[in-house]
Amino acid sequence: MPTLVYRAQRRLKKIDSSKIFQGAVIVVILLSALLIGVKTHNFSENVISLLVFFDNAITVFFVCEITIRFLAYRDKKEFIKSGWNIFDLVIVIGSLIPAGGTGVLLARLLRVFRVLRLVSMVPELRILINALLKAIPRMGYIVLLMFVIFYIYAAIGSMLFNQINEVLWGDVSISMLTLFRVATFEDWTDVMYETMAVHPMSWIYYLSFIFLTAFIFLNMMVGTVLEVMGREHENYRAGLHGETSDGGEHASRAQIEKLEAELVEIKTLLLKQAEKK
Repeated sequence: MPTLVYRAQRRLKKIDSSKIFQGAVIVVILLSALLIGVKTHNFSENVISLLVFFDNAITVFFVCEITIRFLAYRDKKEFIKSGWNIFDLVIVIGSLIPAGGTGVLLARLLRVFRVLRLVSMVPELRILINALLKAIPRMGYIVLLMFVIFYIYAAIGSMLFNQINEVLWGDVSISMLTLFRVATFEDWTDVMYETMAVHPMSWIYYLSFIFLTAFIFLNMMVGTVLEVMGREHENYRAGLHGETSDGGEHASRAQIEKLEAELVEIKTLLLKQAEKK
């Protein structure tokens, strides 16, 4: 019995890792995205019924796909440890909520999030998301420093330009919103020329702020993300070749499973020969 279970898991694992099956999942995800957009238009009742049928069929496919992936794991704890598996499981379970009744809005919103499954299915997208999540702690210090600079400039701007335009410089919080507008280059020259009419040298205030925020801090954030992303790409390539990041080789999961399967087959053959004797 254990041998049959193991063989079934191997077949399910082979199906789950096959390019045809993975491509079919991606196609269904894209069809789900198109279906969500189509359902925002007004159609006849017959067309709506057809769309509902396709939506239910996509939900059933997702349930089958996540079930195959779960059963393919020998150790079910490994499935739960994967954040991407939990992410897919939550979306699939959310898709099972009926689209009628009081939960119609929640059901529609959860069906919209099915498009995000494309992220978990495409390795390149997973690398981008992993890099972004790992870069957030390091980016936090840059954001904190940016907040300090924003606060200092907002306090200065509120004291200097409050009498010129109270709507833009009334207090520190409003001044920070105005500085955010300046940092995003949204008609910032209009704000600058308005204050320059009273304080001709106020251009130094704006240019120094833009230099710090748009050039220095933004490039620091980009550099942090690129550094983490490069490390993620290296880890991904190392995982594909069964190597660690320091160049040492180790057996990949596929190699381990293959060796285990061969050992089971050898054990089965030995038992059969022993029974014949």
